[in-house]
Amino acid sequence: MILTSQYSLIMFPAASLLTTLLLALSIAASPVEVRNSPVTLPIARRLNTSGGTINLLQHDQSRAAALKSFKGDSTLSRRTGSITVTNDAVGYIAEVGVGSPATNYYLIVDTGSSNTWVGADTKYVKTSTSVDTGDAVEVTYGSGSFSGTEYTDTVTLGSGLTITAQSIGVAATSTGFTGVDGIIGIGPLILTEGTLTNYPDTTIPTVTDNLYSQGIISEIVVGISFEPTTTESDANGELTFGGVDATKYTGTLAYTPLTTTAPASYYWGINESITYGTTTILAETAGIVDTGTTLILLASNAYAEYKSATGATLDATTGLLRITTTQYSALKALNFVVGSNTYTLTANAQIWPRSLNAYIGGTTSYIYLVVNDLGTPSGEGLDFINGYTFLERFYSVFDTTHSQVGFATTAYTDATTN
Repeated sequence: MILTSQYSLIMFPAASLLTTLLLALSIAASPVEVRNSPVTLPIARRLNTSGGTINLLQHDQSRAAALKSFKGDSTLSRRTGSITVTNDAVGYIAEVGVGSPATNYYLIVDTGSSNTWVGADTKYVKTSTSVDTGDAVEVTYGSGSFSGTEYTDTVTLGSGLTITAQSIGVAATSTGFTGVDGIIGIGPLILTEGTLTNYPDTTIPTVTDNLYSQGIISEIVVGISFEPTTTESDANGELTFGGVDATKYTGTLAYTPLTTTAPASYYWGINESITYGTTTILAETAGIVDTGTTLILLASNAYAEYKSATGATLDATTGLLRITTTQYSALKALNFVVGSNTYTLTANAQIWPRSLNAYIGGTTSYIYLVVNDLGTPSGEGLDFINGYTFLERFYSVFDTTHSQVGFATTAYTDATTN
């Protein structure tokens, strides 16, 4: 069986098809030939302001609590949790066709879940390819939930490229997804376990799994490109299935194996340490890379050290750390050490885009930091989340085939757009 999952909203130009892409990768273990990437989708970022100003910290901390509660056991899945539901604050969205003829849906791109579903806004349109399996499906996220019925249907990605008999969750009810149609989940397969109500021990092949099993891609790999933006809505990203887009990064890709430490190991989890300048604020530990989290969240002890080192004060209105222009000028590099590689966030990369302060309830002239509190201390198996404010500065690769995550610098790594 197959299925889908969660998130927010955006509207953007029509998807494009990348037909030929050859490249060489550098990986931590042994060299691997990278195949062509036949499927490339543009993705767009949008702030969800439908409910007024957005609370980034509330959204991200609720999501983090939900992520940490998953135990890899269907009897303890997140759909049984009692997590505060908040509307998604920021989302990256892809336009995906479902059915024949296809209805286009705007789905959140989420590496922290693995179900794909529609119907939160635009309702599911049945066509000749729609098959009702009769199975109930339900997923609860920190940022929302949906419940409904599983269908299988044709899914169209890019310029007419189709997956047949893809499992789709069709929402009868949903919460926390105003202005978006659902989610395209590209997390690990285990995250689908327990989402089919009548089959609690069953997993559901993801869109990426089916692209591979149907011979459309030769490796279960997804490359993601985000670019920093200072506008409310911007088609500033790209999702590539089956390989990577070498035009979106500079230098070489470096890979790190997935962590074996739970609960980070249920997601795209890696081991890393973090330094502020030359001071270690988080010793090597497990955490995750997550497109569904906006901020960079650190275990409470590391967050406290970062707050102290930067001299930042807590802004009561936004919940974010705030610094003065003098403190901004003195900000040191924030370094993420992954294996033998270091990925550095410059001072500009550590702040929220000032032109978007009003959307988060902030003051136009203030400077807010994108590093915040995970809400729990280190040593619990998921001690950091590298959200999309990290990923906007680095190209990322999520490689199921070789159980690894890759990063590379981009033209925007040192950008001063914020």
